[in-house]
Amino acid sequence: MRADDCVDCHVLVIGSGGAGVRAAIEASGYGDVVIVSKTIVGKGGCTPMAEGGYNAVLREQDSCGIHFEDTMKGGAFLNDPSLVEILVKESADRMADLIHWGAVFDFTEDNEIAQRPFGGQRFPRTCYAGDRTGHEMMTTLIDHLSSTPVVQMNEVAVIDLIKDGDAVIGAIALDEKGEMVMIKADSTILATGGGTRIFDISTNSASGTGDGFAIGYRAGAELIDMEMVQFHPTGAVYPYDARGRLVTEAVRGEGGILKNMLGERFMTKYDPERMELSTRDVVARAIATEVLNGRGTKNGGVYLDVTHLPREQIEAKLPVMLEQFLKFGVDIRNEPMEVAPTAHHVMGGLRITPRCESTLRGLFACGEVAGGVHGANRLGGNALADTQVFGKRAGEAAGKAEKRTKRIDEQQIVGEHEHLIRFLEGSVSPAAVTGDLQRAMWNGAGIFRNATDLRAALAKVMHLARSDIRAASARNLPECCTFQNMCLTATLVCKSALLRPESRGAHVRTDICHAWDAQTSPFSHTYISKSHEGIMRRGGTA
Repeated sequence: MRADDCVDCHVLVIGSGGAGVRAAIEASGYGDVVIVSKTIVGKGGCTPMAEGGYNAVLREQDSCGIHFEDTMKGGAFLNDPSLVEILVKESADRMADLIHWGAVFDFTEDNEIAQRPFGGQRFPRTCYAGDRTGHEMMTTLIDHLSSTPVVQMNEVAVIDLIKDGDAVIGAIALDEKGEMVMIKADSTILATGGGTRIFDISTNSASGTGDGFAIGYRAGAELIDMEMVQFHPTGAVYPYDARGRLVTEAVRGEGGILKNMLGERFMTKYDPERMELSTRDVVARAIATEVLNGRGTKNGGVYLDVTHLPREQIEAKLPVMLEQFLKFGVDIRNEPMEVAPTAHHVMGGLRITPRCESTLRGLFACGEVAGGVHGANRLGGNALADTQVFGKRAGEAAGKAEKRTKRIDEQQIVGEHEHLIRFLEGSVSPAAVTGDLQRAMWNGAGIFRNATDLRAALAKVMHLARSDIRAASARNLPECCTFQNMCLTATLVCKSALLRPESRGAHVRTDICHAWDAQTSPFSHTYISKSHEGIMRRGGTA
């Protein structure tokens, strides 16, 4: 486990989903770039699994101003306005990049990119490729990446950042054999995606374990709004091993109707104007409330029905959903799906500037690991746009950074080595305690929260974090590091949830009543780092 292998580059990109690959493509015009993936570049993460679509203003009837307002209102006015303005103004150009590079999106008969309605938006602005939009994007991005000189490192897990004083100068990683690799870089970009695998039921792939949040925090970066975890309203509930699997918002965008066990279209009670196309936080709470009040199915969900739609529409616009449910023995053309909320997206993350700079010199962040863009609740279709808009910006800013001397603190390398050795001498398999962590978070930090349950979840997580984790061999060391990252990310979520004394967007405190609404709330971002934590007052004061 010596760090004898050393790679030196101008820009290091950690993470290989939509944001990471877009960042690597952009940075490749400025110097040597290395992209590191703990899975396979383009295969892990959430982007290839994203089904619904990509928001962009493309029609004269729509406008960036309307998209901005929809995003701010959907985010309960917790979004950073400067970041939202960038997102809505640049998403169409980044869509044009994808089309130019060969992405195949659905088009109308008038040869315009097709757009469908999504929740919380006043105009159908969600571009799509059937219900496999993310997969189409990743295929295109990986194909374009292959035409650049970017070096790809697959099955390499970054475990910590390397610092020279207060500046990040690269990362320490473990290869597929568990050997340490040191990667020095003038600029480092975190694009590690989300972390909702800390919950028992999640849409995320196995790699969604919150590594970037934990790595950034340990290095000293400041994170904001980590309490804001989006629970997607519609995840599969049956069969058991399919729990949480995403049922895309495109189903509701195409006209799907939610009904409870009594056959009632219950969204009339929760948002009679927008109905099924209300924002995700509202729909998720509505479904959870129906189930809690005994109007759910025997499997703990509600029905999502598209049987009233033409069969041809389902087959053409929702082919992945049709195929997925046929494998479960459900033909959605003839019978409804059973769905329930599932942990989906972390809206908080590293605090960034419009250039994607974190609070640490030399460290940039983009995609889901960065906070501020989506506020307290993300609109469906904004995440894929986020990966491209801020992926490009991070790659450009990191690429333009000056080359610098990178002095390695040998004590940090020694400390990492000793940390890993302890795993080889441990006694508890990470698999044996991961489930305990996920259940504690689901029960204590889920859709409805209160201080007692949050403190209980936090205590359980901190107890689990002290487990004597054991690696069966050097190859299992990344699993041990991942478990510790999950514990740290869960801790950040619980602590931040306790810091926010209000219900707002995806964060609902059942033990607190207040007179203000989201637009008049006296509070802004929660913030947390190794040196401080708290909640900002509106206007920027702590």
